[in-house]
Amino acid sequence: MARGKKHTAEQVVNLLRQIEVGVANGKTTSQSCKEAEITEQTYYRWRKEYGGLQVDQARRLKELESENAKLKRLVSELSLEKLVLKDIASGNVWFAPFLQAQDRF
Repeated sequence: MARGKKHTAEQVVNLLRQIEVGVANGKTTSQSCKEAEITEQTYYRWRKEYGGLQVDQARRLKELESENAKLKRLVSELSLEKLVLKDIASGNVWFAPFLQAQDRF
């Protein structure tokens, strides 16, 4: 099996449907997973995350997760800037040489 193989949200939903159809037709979960070329552990993890979602809903879920990660990074950067500016405004100039060195680069 290929390790680290990435599947899109649409592919995951389609594979889950394929496995569910196989199980409904009398195959075991492990047989259906082997035909789909994924492990049972992956199947259960995906089913927990994507179970019951339509393809467009899964795509939207991934977009929202990506946007959420970007916003979290933005908030952390702004919080750090705020702390540095607060230290400088209060007279704590320990960071000033560091900030001046950053401006040169």
